[in-house]
Amino acid sequence: MKDKVSVEIVENWLKGWCLSREVSFPVPYKSGFKVIVGDEKQKERFVFPKLNDDFFQLAHSIDEPWIYLKVSSSPGEFIQKIPERWKLQPQGYMMTCFHPMNFPEISLAEGYYLEFSEYNTTFVVSIVAENGEQASIGRVSLIDDIAVYDRIITEKNHQRKGLATFLLKELEKIALSKGFSNNLLVATEEGKLLYETLGWKMYCLHTSVVIPAED
Repeated sequence: MKDKVSVEIVENWLKGWCLSREVSFPVPYKSGFKVIVGDEKQKERFVFPKLNDDFFQLAHSIDEPWIYLKVSSSPGEFIQKIPERWKLQPQGYMMTCFHPMNFPEISLAEGYYLEFSEYNTTFVVSIVAENGEQASIGRVSLIDDIAVYDRIITEKNHQRKGLATFLLKELEKIALSKGFSNNLLVATEEGKLLYETLGWKMYCLHTSVVIPAED
Protein backbone atom coordinates (compact mmCIF):
# COMPACT_ATOMS: atom_id res chain seq x y z
CA MET A 1 0.00 0.00 0.00
CA LYS A 2 1.43 3.36 -1.04
CA ASP A 3 2.10 5.85 1.73
CA LYS A 4 1.36 8.70 -0.63
CA VAL A 5 -1.23 8.29 -3.33
CA SER A 6 -0.73 10.65 -6.27
CA VAL A 7 -3.64 13.07 -6.71
CA GLU A 8 -2.77 13.21 -10.42
CA ILE A 9 -3.07 9.43 -10.89
CA VAL A 10 -6.45 9.37 -9.15
CA GLU A 11 -7.62 12.33 -11.23
CA ASN A 12 -6.42 10.76 -14.49
CA TRP A 13 -8.24 7.53 -13.68
CA LEU A 14 -11.39 9.48 -12.78
CA LYS A 15 -11.28 11.48 -16.03
CA GLY A 16 -11.05 8.23 -18.00
CA TRP A 17 -13.94 6.80 -15.98
CA CYS A 18 -16.01 9.90 -16.85
CA LEU A 19 -15.21 9.56 -20.56
CA SER A 20 -16.21 5.90 -20.46
CA ARG A 21 -19.47 6.64 -18.63
CA GLU A 22 -20.24 9.75 -20.72
CA VAL A 23 -20.55 12.09 -17.75
CA SER A 24 -18.93 15.49 -17.12
CA PHE A 25 -15.30 15.60 -15.99
CA PRO A 26 -14.52 15.73 -12.27
CA VAL A 27 -14.37 19.11 -10.58
CA PRO A 28 -12.07 19.77 -7.61
CA TYR A 29 -13.76 19.44 -4.24
CA LYS A 30 -11.46 20.39 -1.33
CA SER A 31 -8.66 17.77 -1.39
CA GLY A 32 -10.59 15.47 -3.74
CA PHE A 33 -12.96 15.48 -6.70
CA LYS A 34 -16.68 15.54 -7.34
CA VAL A 35 -18.46 13.94 -10.29
CA ILE A 36 -22.14 14.43 -11.06
CA VAL A 37 -23.09 10.99 -12.37
CA GLY A 38 -26.84 11.43 -12.56
CA ASP A 39 -27.77 7.74 -12.27
CA GLU A 40 -30.75 6.68 -10.22
CA LYS A 41 -28.46 4.65 -7.96
CA GLN A 42 -25.42 6.92 -8.20
CA LYS A 43 -26.31 10.59 -8.19
CA GLU A 44 -22.84 11.88 -7.41
CA ARG A 45 -19.48 10.55 -6.36
CA PHE A 46 -16.78 12.20 -4.27
CA VAL A 47 -13.31 10.69 -4.69
CA PHE A 48 -10.50 11.38 -2.23
CA PRO A 49 -6.88 10.38 -2.86
CA LYS A 50 -6.29 10.44 0.90
CA LEU A 51 -8.36 10.03 4.02
CA ASN A 52 -8.72 13.34 5.86
CA ASP A 53 -11.22 15.74 7.42
CA ASP A 54 -12.74 16.54 4.02
CA PHE A 55 -13.94 12.95 3.76
CA PHE A 56 -15.20 12.80 7.35
CA GLN A 57 -17.04 16.14 7.11
CA LEU A 58 -18.92 14.93 4.03
CA ALA A 59 -19.72 11.58 5.65
CA HIS A 60 -21.32 13.39 8.58
CA SER A 61 -23.16 16.03 6.53
CA ILE A 62 -24.70 13.85 3.78
CA ASP A 63 -27.83 11.89 4.59
CA GLU A 64 -29.45 11.43 1.17
CA PRO A 65 -29.12 8.08 -0.61
CA TRP A 66 -27.00 7.16 -3.65
CA ILE A 67 -24.14 9.62 -3.17
CA TYR A 68 -20.91 7.65 -3.14
CA LEU A 69 -17.82 8.51 -1.12
CA LYS A 70 -14.65 6.86 -2.39
CA VAL A 71 -11.23 6.99 -0.80
CA SER A 72 -7.77 5.47 -1.33
CA SER A 73 -7.76 3.90 2.12
CA SER A 74 -8.66 0.65 3.82
CA PRO A 75 -12.18 0.52 5.31
CA GLY A 76 -10.72 -0.26 8.75
CA GLU A 77 -9.27 3.24 8.91
CA PHE A 78 -12.62 5.01 8.82
CA ILE A 79 -15.69 2.75 8.96
CA GLN A 80 -16.09 3.04 12.75
CA LYS A 81 -15.76 6.83 12.56
CA ILE A 82 -18.60 7.57 10.15
CA PRO A 83 -22.38 7.32 10.73
CA GLU A 84 -23.90 3.86 10.47
CA ARG A 85 -26.13 4.94 7.59
CA TRP A 86 -23.10 4.50 5.28
CA LYS A 87 -22.77 0.99 3.86
CA LEU A 88 -19.46 -0.41 2.70
CA GLN A 89 -19.39 -1.60 -0.93
CA PRO A 90 -17.32 -4.50 -2.34
CA GLN A 91 -13.61 -3.66 -2.17
CA GLY A 92 -12.02 -2.03 -5.22
CA TYR A 93 -8.33 -1.91 -6.16
CA MET A 94 -6.73 0.84 -8.21
CA MET A 95 -4.11 -0.82 -10.41
CA THR A 96 -1.37 0.40 -12.73
CA CYS A 97 0.55 -1.15 -15.59
CA PHE A 98 3.09 1.33 -16.97
CA HIS A 99 4.33 -1.00 -19.71
CA PRO A 100 2.67 -3.28 -22.27
CA MET A 101 0.77 -6.14 -20.61
CA ASN A 102 2.21 -9.66 -20.50
CA PHE A 103 -0.20 -11.81 -22.50
CA PRO A 104 0.01 -15.56 -22.95
CA GLU A 105 -0.28 -16.91 -26.49
CA ILE A 106 -4.03 -16.71 -26.94
CA SER A 107 -6.59 -16.84 -29.72
CA LEU A 108 -10.30 -16.11 -29.64
CA ALA A 109 -12.34 -19.12 -28.51
CA GLU A 110 -14.21 -20.86 -31.33
CA GLY A 111 -17.74 -19.67 -31.96
CA TYR A 112 -17.11 -16.00 -31.08
CA TYR A 113 -16.41 -12.86 -33.08
CA LEU A 114 -15.34 -9.28 -32.29
CA GLU A 115 -17.21 -6.03 -32.68
CA PHE A 116 -15.66 -2.55 -32.33
CA SER A 117 -17.13 0.88 -31.66
CA GLU A 118 -15.95 4.18 -30.25
CA TYR A 119 -17.14 7.48 -28.75
CA ASN A 120 -15.29 10.50 -27.25
CA THR A 121 -11.79 8.87 -27.18
CA THR A 122 -13.30 5.72 -25.65
CA PHE A 123 -12.89 2.50 -27.63
CA VAL A 124 -15.25 -0.41 -27.06
CA VAL A 125 -14.52 -4.05 -27.86
CA SER A 126 -17.30 -6.64 -27.65
CA ILE A 127 -16.99 -10.39 -27.99
CA VAL A 128 -20.19 -11.83 -29.41
CA ALA A 129 -21.31 -15.46 -29.53
CA GLU A 130 -22.58 -17.01 -32.77
CA ASN A 131 -26.17 -16.71 -31.55
CA GLY A 132 -25.69 -12.93 -31.26
CA GLU A 133 -25.43 -12.92 -27.46
CA GLN A 134 -22.89 -10.51 -26.00
CA ALA A 135 -20.34 -12.63 -24.14
CA SER A 136 -17.80 -10.03 -23.05
CA ILE A 137 -17.34 -6.28 -23.34
CA GLY A 138 -14.82 -3.70 -22.24
CA ARG A 139 -13.71 -0.12 -22.84
CA VAL A 140 -10.49 1.84 -22.87
CA SER A 141 -10.60 5.64 -22.60
CA LEU A 142 -7.53 7.61 -23.70
CA ILE A 143 -6.88 10.83 -21.78
CA ASP A 144 -3.67 12.90 -21.49
CA ASP A 145 -1.04 10.09 -21.56
CA ILE A 146 -3.13 7.48 -19.75
CA ALA A 147 -5.26 4.57 -20.98
CA VAL A 148 -8.09 3.90 -18.52
CA TYR A 149 -9.72 0.46 -18.78
CA ASP A 150 -13.32 0.32 -17.62
CA ARG A 151 -16.36 -1.95 -17.39
CA ILE A 152 -14.59 -5.16 -18.40
CA ILE A 153 -17.35 -7.74 -18.07
CA THR A 154 -17.70 -11.37 -19.13
CA GLU A 155 -21.15 -12.89 -18.77
CA LYS A 156 -21.38 -15.85 -16.40
CA ASN A 157 -22.18 -18.50 -19.02
CA HIS A 158 -19.21 -17.41 -21.18
CA GLN A 159 -16.53 -17.43 -18.48
CA ARG A 160 -13.46 -19.69 -18.29
CA LYS A 161 -12.82 -19.43 -22.04
CA GLY A 162 -10.10 -16.76 -21.94
CA LEU A 163 -12.47 -14.13 -23.33
CA ALA A 164 -11.55 -11.39 -20.83
CA THR A 165 -7.84 -11.88 -21.54
CA PHE A 166 -8.42 -11.76 -25.29
CA LEU A 167 -10.62 -8.67 -24.87
CA LEU A 168 -7.92 -6.87 -22.89
CA LYS A 169 -5.36 -7.74 -25.56
CA GLU A 170 -7.59 -6.18 -28.24
CA LEU A 171 -8.20 -3.07 -26.11
CA GLU A 172 -4.47 -2.71 -25.46
CA LYS A 173 -3.74 -3.05 -29.19
CA ILE A 174 -5.92 0.02 -29.79
CA ALA A 175 -4.24 1.98 -26.96
CA LEU A 176 -0.72 1.07 -28.15
CA SER A 177 -1.57 1.97 -31.75
CA LYS A 178 -2.36 5.48 -30.50
CA GLY A 179 0.80 5.72 -28.38
CA PHE A 180 -0.69 4.96 -24.95
CA SER A 181 1.16 2.45 -22.75
CA ASN A 182 0.47 3.84 -19.25
CA ASN A 183 -2.57 1.93 -18.04
CA LEU A 184 -4.94 2.49 -15.10
CA LEU A 185 -8.05 0.75 -13.85
CA VAL A 186 -10.05 -0.04 -10.73
CA ALA A 187 -10.55 -3.78 -10.31
CA THR A 188 -12.90 -5.93 -8.30
CA GLU A 189 -11.48 -8.69 -6.11
CA GLU A 190 -12.04 -11.20 -8.91
CA GLY A 191 -10.70 -8.97 -11.67
CA LYS A 192 -7.56 -8.14 -9.68
CA LEU A 193 -6.36 -11.76 -9.93
CA LEU A 194 -6.63 -11.70 -13.74
CA TYR A 195 -4.89 -8.33 -14.07
CA GLU A 196 -2.00 -9.43 -11.85
CA THR A 197 -1.30 -12.35 -14.22
CA LEU A 198 -1.03 -9.80 -17.06
CA GLY A 199 1.53 -7.64 -15.24
CA TRP A 200 -0.65 -5.11 -13.43
CA LYS A 201 0.25 -4.03 -9.89
CA MET A 202 -2.01 -2.78 -7.16
CA TYR A 203 -1.48 0.95 -6.69
CA CYS A 204 -3.87 1.62 -3.82
CA LEU A 205 -7.15 0.53 -2.33
CA HIS A 206 -10.31 2.12 -3.73
CA THR A 207 -12.92 1.88 -0.99
CA SER A 208 -16.53 2.99 -1.47
CA VAL A 209 -19.42 3.73 0.85
CA VAL A 210 -22.97 4.77 0.04
CA ILE A 211 -26.26 5.36 1.83
CA PRO A 212 -28.75 3.00 0.17
CA ALA A 213 -32.38 4.06 -0.20
CA GLU A 214 -34.68 2.73 2.47
CA ASP A 215 -37.20 0.22 1.14
